[in-house]
Amino acid sequence: MQRIPMTTPLVEMDGDEMTRILWQMIKDKLILPHVDLKVEYYDLGLLSRNATDDQITVDAANATKKYGVAVKCATITPNAQRMEEYPQLKKMWASPNGTIRSILDGTVFRVPITIDKIKPVVKNWEAPITIARHAYGDVYKGVEMVVNGSGTACLVFEGKDGETQRHVICETSESTADMADMTDMTDMADMTDMTGMADMTGLGSVILQGVHNTERSIRSFAKSCFQYALDTKQDLWFSTKDTISKVYDGFFKEVFENEYNAHYKEQMDALGLEYFYTLIDDAVARVMRSKGGFVWACKNYDGDVMSDMISTAFGSLAMMTSVLVSPDGPVEYEAAHGTVTRHYYRHLKGEKTSTNPIATIFAWSGALRKRGELDGIGDLTVYGDALEAASLETLNAGIMTQDLVGLVEDGSSPRSVTSEEFLDEIARRLAEKLR
Repeated sequence: MQRIPMTTPLVEMDGDEMTRILWQMIKDKLILPHVDLKVEYYDLGLLSRNATDDQITVDAANATKKYGVAVKCATITPNAQRMEEYPQLKKMWASPNGTIRSILDGTVFRVPITIDKIKPVVKNWEAPITIARHAYGDVYKGVEMVVNGSGTACLVFEGKDGETQRHVICETSESTADMADMTDMTDMADMTDMTGMADMTGLGSVILQGVHNTERSIRSFAKSCFQYALDTKQDLWFSTKDTISKVYDGFFKEVFENEYNAHYKEQMDALGLEYFYTLIDDAVARVMRSKGGFVWACKNYDGDVMSDMISTAFGSLAMMTSVLVSPDGPVEYEAAHGTVTRHYYRHLKGEKTSTNPIATIFAWSGALRKRGELDGIGDLTVYGDALEAASLETLNAGIMTQDLVGLVEDGSSPRSVTSEEFLDEIARRLAEKLR
């Protein structure tokens, strides 16, 4: 069979550990037999990032801006344990996802992949819940330090016009108190007559963190969320903690309200759609009582955590799509889960694993379909649809990886297979669909 041609390359970002193994298997079994694959390849494996001082991650993000569509494998974000595991690392490199999202900006939309045989853990959920995760700022671009001894920690902005704003975060000397809640203080003279505050004497090291965001990014986040809700005809929920973070989170709340009232209220009302804001803790409770079928917009870190909760409650971390939509147009498709380290070490011992590749398959299918849409290659969009349909048909036939078998409650007896066997089953169904 003649392979489907491509005219513009995808940006391919390879990754780490077991997902890297699955990445190549997916290409060999499901893509290369049918698509004359054209890519600009970047190895974002941890050792490659280390060798290039992480420049390769920046290059991959800029290539995505150039070509418009990227597909990314899961990657390691090193922590203290990984530094011991990989002693050749020069430093504890930043999250590649965080770096890419900072360059592309935008919103990550994550949607559970559902099948008839697996029902959500939350029994009243009748439809998938989409997480719209802001892709810029917060702790992912935070600056951190640990300090010891007496001193004053301040949040300072030095304007180029000579104006300086200064807020005391905390004072660590023996004679002063914790100023964490006194962010409106501009000099130490304001600290007189403070009573009832927690004395920081003897608390040991002090950990400091500074985070930021931008109005441009927050506004594009809001626009993307409202537009996605309109396109998919779903209600939009938005949640932060503006009762505590009155300035930072309050700014998000204000931007969403402004955008809604100025540009989207009439359109949503016409479709019978609702937008509402609530505190993040109230949102969690509402989500658990809901029937699903809405878009839940979250700040960067909140979206990171809540998407894992949603995907697991619907079935598995390996059963969720993840698409970064940049306000400038580029899109990046990826799996929402990690590198499956435990299975990787079993693989290195020569053992067969039953690792779920569905989210990674859907990253490829989504990217290839989008490339086909942008380039006017109808066969490529048909291929993307067929790949997803073949994957879901395999699952609904009761052929699954081990993580899903125990979740089936329809009385059938699903068959657990290895990753390679699972991909072979999908490949057979895909070939039939493309004849």
